Amino acid sequence: MPALRLSILIAAVFTAAAWGQEQHEWSYEGTTGPLNWGKLPGNAMCETGRNQSPVNIEAALKTSAKPLQPRYAAGSRDILNNGHTIQVDFEPGDTLAVDNATFTLQQMHFHAPSENQIAGHSFPMEAHFVHADAQGNVLVVAVMFKEGEALTALNQVWAAMPSDAGPPRPLLNVVTPMAFLPKSRSYYRFSGSLTTPPCTEGVRWVVLETPVSASKAQIEAFEHAIKHHNNRPVQPLNGRVVIEKK
Repeated sequence: MPALRLSILIAAVFTAAAWGQEQHEWSYEGTTGPLNWGKLPGNAMCETGRNQSPVNIEAALKTSAKPLQPRYAAGSRDILNNGHTIQVDFEPGDTLAVDNATFTLQQMHFHAPSENQIAGHSFPMEAHFVHADAQGNVLVVAVMFKEGEALTALNQVWAAMPSDAGPPRPLLNVVTPMAFLPKSRSYYRFSGSLTTPPCTEGVRWVVLETPVSASKAQIEAFEHAIKHHNNRPVQPLNGRVVIEKK
């Protein structure tokens, strides 16, 4: 699939357009839940794809890959409850350089419990930072949350969190993505897909090894707003190699 088309699909799945009628076409439960996504019109890749996400990371090839060097400073713009997740859109300017390409951060959203697992361990919540480069190639940075102390930046987002699906609204408490990243930037990396329909492949995944902390109340507040678990089950690796950068 052309990279530009992939970029368009990212927008269709995760931006403001997704909160309306589209939210009823798939779900996390019942006949339109993850086990049946591939049977829904236009979503065959969810069933036939060989490089699907999320995954359980059990073994990784240690490499000397370059460390992550995010340049996040622009700050947040809008917040949205699209019926599937809580999403924060960012102002233009936040970038991450990977594979000699510059990826611009589009938005972040959350899943509870986590979608990816590490050594079979599921975390209570996971954040996805969705990026795209000038050609429309997509990169997702995943950050795990463990239960512990409250994260101040999360309080700033949750203060404006819509309790029901609807259009985006301004996020008056401006937050920067850096506030959600752990100090240690060690990561796992693999090739995967979107974790929601249409499950398009060709997505670069970077999963940070070190989780950040969120309080039990913060995690429960997200679950209350979404009203259901919103994690796709882990998918087979099918021979994919996961690399690890310490």
